[in-house]
Amino acid sequence: MSMSLDWLTERRGSPVYDSTGSKIGNIEEIYYDDESSRPEWVGIGTGFFGTKRVLVPTEGATSFEDGLQIPFSKDHVKDSPDVDEDEIHGAREDELYSYYGLTARDTGVPAGRADSPGDVEHGSASVTRSEEELRVGKEQVSAGRARLRKWVETEPVQMDVDLQREVARVRRENVDEPVSDAEIGEEDIEVELTREEPLVQKRTVAKERVALDVERETERRTVADEVRKERVEVDDDTSNR
Repeated sequence: MSMSLDWLTERRGSPVYDSTGSKIGNIEEIYYDDESSRPEWVGIGTGFFGTKRVLVPTEGATSFEDGLQIPFSKDHVKDSPDVDEDEIHGAREDELYSYYGLTARDTGVPAGRADSPGDVEHGSASVTRSEEELRVGKEQVSAGRARLRKWVETEPVQMDVDLQREVARVRRENVDEPVSDAEIGEEDIEVELTREEPLVQKRTVAKERVALDVERETERRTVADEVRKERVEVDDDTSNR
């Protein structure tokens, strides 16, 4: 926010707050540039700081509640350089700018002087034109869930297997030769036969690994809204234009 001298003058006696919103004091003096009438420093009421005159820069200051808020802590302001002069420039102004971590403006003229009620005369009046700007932020919201679920199902399986078995077959050979000590009688010959039977076994084998990978995709979306803008027009009813 750009502070105007008129704006600050109208708020003389209004409270000054630090960066946390704590009240520091009240606006008592305004130091402004002689050439541009731009306010540069505000003198804070001495009630809080005893007899010490304390100045705070208008740079970075904003309108807050019923007064002015500066981007510095109360303790930082309290320890600022003491100023006794009604005009500040040169080394004293450089000291103040350095203390508040600001860059001094090179105007080529004395930085400013303190005004008092009734000693500021201006030949101009101004209004501040404001407008709304559209700002779009982002937030993380749930877009659903992805889930991997594993279950067991049973299915019939068939497999062919070749099985062997032993079979007894009668083989005959013609023999025509004499034998000695042969006895004619009964005789039994027995042979044990075997066969193969299927033996079913099962084992667990890993066949596939399935994973869920989360990837980030970017989509462009157009956000539309309405913003308000102030307009300024000049009505001049004088005869000489």
